[in-house]
Amino acid sequence: MSQTVDVIIPTIGESITSVFIGRWMKHVGDVVSVGESVFEIDSDKASLEVPSPCAGVVTELLNQEGDEVLIGAVVARITPGSAVEAKPLKSVDKTGKKPKKAARSGPAARHAAAELGVDIGDIEGTGKGGRILRSDVEAQSDAISSPQPEPFATERTQRVKMSPMRRTIARRLVQAQQTAAILTTFNEVDLTNVKALRKRYQESFVKRHGVKLGFMSFFVKAAIESLKAFPAVNSEIDGNEVIYKQYYNIGVAVSTPRGLVVPVVRDADLLSFSEIEKTINGLAVRAREGTLQMDDFADGTFTVSNGGVFVSLMSTPIINPPQVGILGMHTIQERPVGIEGQILLRPMMYLALSYDHRIIDGREAVSFLVNIKNLVENPERILLEV
Repeated sequence: MSQTVDVIIPTIGESITSVFIGRWMKHVGDVVSVGESVFEIDSDKASLEVPSPCAGVVTELLNQEGDEVLIGAVVARITPGSAVEAKPLKSVDKTGKKPKKAARSGPAARHAAAELGVDIGDIEGTGKGGRILRSDVEAQSDAISSPQPEPFATERTQRVKMSPMRRTIARRLVQAQQTAAILTTFNEVDLTNVKALRKRYQESFVKRHGVKLGFMSFFVKAAIESLKAFPAVNSEIDGNEVIYKQYYNIGVAVSTPRGLVVPVVRDADLLSFSEIEKTINGLAVRAREGTLQMDDFADGTFTVSNGGVFVSLMSTPIINPPQVGILGMHTIQERPVGIEGQILLRPMMYLALSYDHRIIDGREAVSFLVNIKNLVENPERILLEV
C-alpha cells in the first residue's frame, strides 16, 4: 500500500493556536482530488474549508466534529491513488454506521441548517448542479413538523452544547479580561451637523457612489484622526516593548447568526467616505453569508463597534487583543441639551472607549474620546483634516 499523506490544520491567522473541527466534508473511503475540500474548521473569526494536499482516497479521520485541535495537528490521512483499501474509521462514528456523504452546499446553507436543526444530507438542492441553497434549507425546516411539548412536561431545562465558534469567543473574551487592564471612559456626541450633512447630500451621494452615506464612515474617519493624535491607542504591547503602528486597519464589529465577528477595513486612512461605506457593507454581507476568509481579520489596529443597531443606550465594549482600544457607538436619542442658555432637543449618542490602562493613561483616553466627539460634531474638520 502506498504511503499515506497527512492532512493538517493550517496556520490561519495571528494569535490563533487552536480551532474546532466544524464538519467533515469527506469520509473514509471517499475519493478526493488535489485542492478539494476535506473538512471545515471553525474559529472565533470565521469558518474555513481545508483542501486536500493530494489526490487519493481518505483512509483515516482522527477527530470528531466539534473537537478542538491545535494548529499543525494531523487530523486525517489520505492514500495517494484512486482505488485503495480504506482503514477503519478511528474515533469518529461510535455507532458503527457509515456517516452520510456531505451534500454540495455553501456556508450560508450550512449555517442555516445548523440554526434550524435540519440534516443537510436529506435535502435536494435546487441550485446549479444540485447545490443546496439557504432557501432549500428553510423550506425543509418548514416541512418538518416539530413535536409539541407535553402539557405537563417535567423537564424544565434544556442542555445544548456550545458551538465551536461560541466556545472560542467565550475563551477569548475571558482571556482579554484576564490579560489586559481594561478601563472604560464615556462621553456623548451631538449628531445634529452629521444628520444635516447626510440629509443634504444623501441623494447625490447614492447616485454617484451607489451606496448610502452612513454614520460609520464619520466615526471611522474621526477615529483615524484621533489615533494619529494619540498613537498609544494604535499600539500593541509585546512583552516589555510597545509597538506603535503607522498604519490604520480599523476592525468593524459585525453581528452574525453564529456570533460577533470583527473583519478589518485595511488602510482605512487612505479610503474616501464612499470607499469606507462600500467596504463595511461588503464585509457585513460576507460575514452574514459565512464567506469571510482569515485574511479579512488579520492585522487590525483599532476596533469600532456599533451597538446602536440593537438600540443599546450604553455599554462597555471589550478590547479585541492584541489591540489596546475599542470605540463603542450606541443608539441615537433626542434629548434636551443646554446650548447657549437654551434647552434644545438634539440627536445625542453616548460613546464609550475601552482601553488597556497598561499603556494608555486616563488623560490620554479621555482626550482621545473628546477628540472624536469634536470631529463628529464638526464634520468639516474631518474633511479638512484640522
